[in-house]
Parts: sequence; C-alpha cells; structure tokens
Amino acid sequence: MAFDTWGPQDLSAPAKRQLPEVAVQRGMVLEDVQSGWVGEVTRVEKSGGMHIVSLEDRRGKTKSFQLGFGFLLEGQAIRLMPPAPKAPGSPVQAGRTASGSVRVLGQRAQVAKASRIWVEGKHDAELVEKVWGDDLRVEGIVVEPLHGVDDLKSAIAAFSPGPGRRLGILVDHLVAGSKESRIAAEAMTVPGAAGNVLIVGHPYVDVWQAIRPKVLGIERWPEVARGTDWKTGILTAFGWPHETAEDIGLGWQRLLGAVRSYADLEASLLGRVEEVIDFLTTP
Repeated sequence: MAFDTWGPQDLSAPAKRQLPEVAVQRGMVLEDVQSGWVGEVTRVEKSGGMHIVSLEDRRGKTKSFQLGFGFLLEGQAIRLMPPAPKAPGSPVQAGRTASGSVRVLGQRAQVAKASRIWVEGKHDAELVEKVWGDDLRVEGIVVEPLHGVDDLKSAIAAFSPGPGRRLGILVDHLVAGSKESRIAAEAMTVPGAAGNVLIVGHPYVDVWQAIRPKVLGIERWPEVARGTDWKTGILTAFGWPHETAEDIGLGWQRLLGAVRSYADLEASLLGRVEEVIDFLTTP
C-alpha cells in the first residue's frame, strides 16, 4: 500500500499518466482522436511558431493538425513531438557536396561541355542531379534523360561520339542475358563509340530501388507480381495513390525527398555513376 495516498481522495478524477512522447516521422500512420481522421504523415512544417503535420488518408486527401496531444499511434495515445534531429552519416557534411566530394567554394558552373551523361528517364536524371549535381556543374557535364534505351544505337550514332565528345550512359537492369545487355552490346558497334562511349548499369528494374530501404523505413523493397507495372506495384504496396501518371510522379518525389546524400543510395549505383564521371572528366 502507498501510505502517501491514504486519506480523503476524489475517486471520480482519473489518475494522471504520462503519455509517451514520439517524434513525428514521414510515413507513420496516425489517428487524430477528436476528428477520427486517419492518415500517413506526408509533411511537417513550422508555421506561426507551431509545428504542423499533414496526414494523407487512403484516398489521397490531406488534413493538417498541430503537433502535441490527441493522436493515436497503432491504437496507443501519444504526445506527438517535433521531428528528431537527423541521424549522423547521411546528411551532407560541412564543406562536402551530397556526393561526398570536397565542395568548391566561389566557383561558378562551367559552360556545358560537349560530353554528356545519358540516363534512361526523368527519375534517373533527378536522382543523379540531387546527389552529383554540384560536382557536374563544376565539370560542365550535363545529364540528359533518354526516355528508354530501345533505340540506343541510333541515338549514339546521331550524337557522333569522338575525342572531346564523349558519352557516359547509365542503363537500368543491365545484367547478363537481359534485353538491356544486348542493346548495349549492339550500341557499342557504332563508329566512334569505342573509347568514347561508356555504357554502365545497375541491377535494379528501376532506379527507385537504388535508394536504400532503411532510408524509407522499410527492411526491403516490396515484391511486385510479374505482369504488374513495377512503379504501380510499389506504390500500391506502400498504400500510396497509384492510378495516374501524376500519382507516380508524386510518389517518386516522396521517395526522392528521403535522399540527402550518397550514403542513402546503394553502392551498386554509386560506383557506376562515379565511373561515368571519371570517364568523362579524365583526359
């Protein structure tokens, strides 16, 4: 018996308890107790001195709430707190670019050189730009999306590669025996390609998979059934909108937003991009 509670008491008053304090994170699913709104955290921002969280429901609609009391996480009442400080290692260090290179201060971007980096699509280009953009501007190298490699041989022939006019090409799913490997081999038969064109690739079906799963708070990328569009399957597994091209684009932006530096990407992509940059910048 707790002797300090002996004596007259108001038995109608509930005992006070300390709710667990949980730092808000993108991707967590919360319920606002007062309204019953259930949604995934898609954005956290500070407005008027208050932290505001946006919750997106399964229909893609969003509502904003102030952080604090009144939320359920996995059925448990919590006090929702501002985001925790970012973990060390992944953020860009002072004096470094997102790729880990020493930042060149005070230098303007060079005029674009004739040499180019080609990638398969817009998402590949945006990922390369986010991590290696600072380095490429210093070198004067432009990244261009191909929107597919089915006609790669003709594209290289039209580019007319040669000394001082090189191409570094990053291809998705470039593995032995794949359609992409056959396309790459045929493309290298174009006159002028030898020594002036470098085709490399990663093993993933799509560049999305080059983002390390733990960065997204998952153990592994979901499996997508054969015959299902890969991007659509991934967004479906995440419970995100996936029916339109706009849904796909917004889903990608959410994934890209989780990438802060090279440390958030798989080594199998990092090595290939660095190889291409070295090829284009080494005399």
